Amino acid sequence: MDHSVRPMPAAETTVVADMLDAFNREFDTPTPGPEVIAQRLPELIAGGRLAVLLTGEPAAGVAVISFRPNLWYDGPVALLDELYVRPELRGRRYGHALLEAACQLSLDRGADVLEINVDGEDVDARRFYEAHGFTNLEPGATEPMYFYYRELAAT
Repeated sequence: MDHSVRPMPAAETTVVADMLDAFNREFDTPTPGPEVIAQRLPELIAGGRLAVLLTGEPAAGVAVISFRPNLWYDGPVALLDELYVRPELRGRRYGHALLEAACQLSLDRGADVLEINVDGEDVDARRFYEAHGFTNLEPGATEPMYFYYRELAAT
């Protein structure tokens, strides 16, 4: 299996839009539809506000990372907006490859932290991110936060 990760080439915009639409539909989440997603992707990527990574050939999974300024960090804060692997290909380490590449890309772009929002009832996603070093507890806190994060500074 090919687990290499690559930036989304323009030729795969429609593939990515279809996967992101399928992701939302799988979890009964509203979606503007693949046509709208495909229209938005190039502009956001060109502006540097968004990065899209793919793994597999043909594409088995996608990660979408957005970058925003933040008062508390010198660089941008990265947010893993989406991480999706086609259902029939889950459990084959594509998600792992995408997550590690998203962390590295975020670090390369100067981010000190990668945040992920996870639905409370999505136990599988929470377990996946926790297994990769993300936490929803700040140091010294006893109550969980409502988002996960992972410090990206080299250790």
